[in-house]
Amino acid sequence: MTVEEATTLVDVAVLGAGQAGLSAAYHLRRRGFAPYHGFVVLDANPTPGGAWAHRSPSLRMATVHGFHDLPDAELPPPDPGAPARAVVPGYFAAYEARHALPVIRPARVSAVREGADGRLLIESTAGRFAARALVNATGTWTRPFLPHYPGHFAGRQLHYADYRGPAEFAGQTVVVVGGGASAIQLLAELAEVAETVWVTRREPVFRDGPFTPEAGRAAVALVEERVRQGLPVRSVVSVTRLGPSVALRRAAELDALHRHPMFDRLTGHGVAWGERELAVDAIVWATGFRPEVGHLAPLGLREPGGGIRLTGTRAAADPRIHLVGYGPSASTVGANRAGRAAVSELVQLLGAPAAVPSVRAS
Repeated sequence: MTVEEATTLVDVAVLGAGQAGLSAAYHLRRRGFAPYHGFVVLDANPTPGGAWAHRSPSLRMATVHGFHDLPDAELPPPDPGAPARAVVPGYFAAYEARHALPVIRPARVSAVREGADGRLLIESTAGRFAARALVNATGTWTRPFLPHYPGHFAGRQLHYADYRGPAEFAGQTVVVVGGGASAIQLLAELAEVAETVWVTRREPVFRDGPFTPEAGRAAVALVEERVRQGLPVRSVVSVTRLGPSVALRRAAELDALHRHPMFDRLTGHGVAWGERELAVDAIVWATGFRPEVGHLAPLGLREPGGGIRLTGTRAAADPRIHLVGYGPSASTVGANRAGRAAVSELVQLLGAPAAVPSVRAS
């Protein structure tokens, strides 16, 4: 962009319109920030739904690994057999309309830089914005993590993010890598039509009862400690045990929960543990995601340990910037709370919402 191009001035820019971004937007509106002039939500997706719009069509509401309502809007009881990628985006779309949230899409943010007058300059495909503060809610779905293993496999490899259901694997031998809820969903579906081999780095730990508040606080504390130290974050889900679920019960019924240790290398026809090689048709990596924060790189927020250090949701290096849906708040209930907490701090930082024109020439 040239310096002659217009820049939209706002008090707060929210990046992302998933659970965390919509929660933050709701609280900004509730605290008096006017849509478009006081705040905007920039969403990279062309339609509502965040990461839910990209989930596998085979993921049904009955097998969703936990979901919490957005603030002030209960999710109507869904058909358990309905695809999550239809139900949740529909709920998000209705929420945006009900609360008149100023979502601009598609607006993919390429960079956030220091601008003039103490503002943050946000460069996006929908134009340039200058904000007094920023709520980053870009999630993780766009950054699937694929670990490196030596060797080369000639068959098909894909990440959970690209999985679209079991039908295309019928009659095959499929390795499922990962010890979390996503891997369990894969096993429950693939074992219906294929031979599955479950591989994890660590022995899976199961729990018999519900995920108690105490267990939740303990898991969040583990992730928060890494964030406080400025280390690369782990998700809350990554430090929880595998609890009872529809998918887990189905995987058990299909005798698909026989875990194997992680293989040493890939081979042309499969995977190998030392001298033992197993021929397979496909490998599905349910190995998680990393935060999408590359657009914040010009601000120099990363610590030597590789992560962005936070105090609550606030970036320790810059009080204007809050990260929600990041680290300890990377869950639907955590995202709701983080959105509220971030806005409360921004109100203290910014004071009353400023009345500014929507567009100014640079």
